[in-house]
Amino acid sequence: MSEAIVTLKKGEGRTLKSGGMWVFDNEIASIAGSFEDGDIVTVHDFDGYPMGKGFINRNSKIRIRLMTRKKDQEIDDDFLEMRVTNAWEYRKKTVDTGSCRVIFGEADFLPGLVIDKFSDVLVVESLALGIDRYKEKIVTILKKVLQKDGIVIRGVYERSDAKVRKQEGMERFKGFIGEPFDTEVEIVENGVKYLVDVKDGQKTGFFLDQKYNRQAIRKLCNGAKVLDCFTHTGSFALNAGQAGATSVLGLDASELGVEQARKNAILNGLSDTVHFECVDVFEKLPQLEEAKEKFDVIILDPPAFTKSRNSVKNAVKGYREINLRAMKLIKDGGFLATCSCSHFMTYELFTKTISQAAANVHKRLRQIEFRTQAPDHPILWAANESYYLKFYIFQVVDEK
Repeated sequence: MSEAIVTLKKGEGRTLKSGGMWVFDNEIASIAGSFEDGDIVTVHDFDGYPMGKGFINRNSKIRIRLMTRKKDQEIDDDFLEMRVTNAWEYRKKTVDTGSCRVIFGEADFLPGLVIDKFSDVLVVESLALGIDRYKEKIVTILKKVLQKDGIVIRGVYERSDAKVRKQEGMERFKGFIGEPFDTEVEIVENGVKYLVDVKDGQKTGFFLDQKYNRQAIRKLCNGAKVLDCFTHTGSFALNAGQAGATSVLGLDASELGVEQARKNAILNGLSDTVHFECVDVFEKLPQLEEAKEKFDVIILDPPAFTKSRNSVKNAVKGYREINLRAMKLIKDGGFLATCSCSHFMTYELFTKTISQAAANVHKRLRQIEFRTQAPDHPILWAANESYYLKFYIFQVVDEK
């Protein structure tokens, strides 16, 4: 059966033409031929020029997600193997592959699909209807590709439980793909051991995107008193502890996260110096200030305060508040590592917000580094949604 043909309106398709992967519902002039949601369709410009193939979904504002720019390419097993092999070969050259993101959706030209590898376990997140049809096939191919490098996968767990699936007309789902296995997985990153809960942890269980940012703060932490805010399962705190910090306090509002963080501290023999509290960070920072506490290093790694354009204003207030509070708690000449993982909190806006926070508390910032997500979360230019993590390290100096 031949694929339906989607024709764009004149002047539309700017995202595609600049190298992106999406066609929005309001860019389409007509659809010729029969199709079901999730089917592969061919995309033409207004003048009939072929722009590639992708899967369509009338439930979503992102009406088409492109799979290939080649009009004659079949989306078959060979195509999927080529995409998966390219993704893995790229990781082998750019990151430590012990634990890494192997497939990062649009940035690996497999839109809507995320696959994380935690040691010998894969965690799959499927966020789009079209790719959902291929996920098990892709997992089978990936296991085969990894096996060529002597990596045997002992289990696969699906964490397709994000709310965004509802926008695609899909139910949220989590469960095993294949045989059940122990879902608490031990990994090692930067020499630190972690227990990752792939079943009930946040997102896929562990945030791999901060891998090299965690390494970057280590050199500042030797002999330091450290505060790690929004610690999740303790990753920045444990890197600080292992780097020789005299004391580390990790804060998080999640009981599950803090419990896991404490287990991780024991696992690394750091429970004497690295401690965790289950608290609201926004409430705790003023209390620490009132108690006249001071820290050599403070790390701010909050969850995304905004997941849409509509809530950016409130997010700015949140980021300004925690950065301002942290700067007040840092000793003169101490260090602040601060980040945003929200795509909608742009680099420019995040930078401006930190600058305002510093001005409000009469602190001067000396930028040491600006960093972003690890290379296993590649940023595809023109696919703006693939660039989300902004990470600064500053020295904080009192105005004199």
